[in-house]
Amino acid sequence: MHFADLARNVVRRNPELIVAIGSNNLVLDFKAATTTIPIVGAMAVPVETRIVASLARPSGNITGVAVDVGREQWEKRVQLSQQLVPQATKFNFLQTRAARNRLSIATSAGIKLVGPALDRPTDETEYRRVFAALAEDGAEGVVVSDEEDNVTNLKSIIELAEKNPLPTIYPFAFFVEAGGLMSYGINIPAFGRSIADMIGQVLKGAKPADIPIFQPTKFELAVNLKTAKALGLTVPPELLATAHEVIE
Repeated sequence: MHFADLARNVVRRNPELIVAIGSNNLVLDFKAATTTIPIVGAMAVPVETRIVASLARPSGNITGVAVDVGREQWEKRVQLSQQLVPQATKFNFLQTRAARNRLSIATSAGIKLVGPALDRPTDETEYRRVFAALAEDGAEGVVVSDEEDNVTNLKSIIELAEKNPLPTIYPFAFFVEAGGLMSYGINIPAFGRSIADMIGQVLKGAKPADIPIFQPTKFELAVNLKTAKALGLTVPPELLATAHEVIE
């Protein structure tokens, strides 16, 4: 994915506003391409990844929504997976090499990180390579990142997770609605409203530097019972009781 080229091409057109929804890499490439055109983006841990100076006062020309708030969110996904498969200790974080290193998160969650990262281009062949390696490494669960690569290849991931089989938790409910096992993440409609509100503020004259980054505090669990049954898993009642969406 040639985000840098895309960003430069967009900036050359001199738009009034850029909306960057995809990944930190996309937002960072737009940041490198312009320091003046307002940018509203979807980001992961934007301060830690140096996209903005702070959540309250982003500074520069960028504001947006944090779809990944960091360690606690990832640890919670591991915990939910272990509620479903208590004996699981070997996990893969399905992410590209360009993404942040999750080794420290895996260590703090008391699990072993196994299997390779994804190499771009992330086509079906690449996902098959990674899942074949997971089988060899004895992976007992997969935590899927919210990168655009995984969203684009949603169908392949779900099919491979069921074929291998591997209990897998996803970042968004639409993975579960498409046949994935379980998800824990932000509410997509609420995310859309937050982005739209920021776009409206900027178009009315507000500066991105003065619009705080929206960091979600509410996350939702979705479970697909049909997929759980296909994987030979029984979903504990206490897990179902906390789910916002259950697909039967």
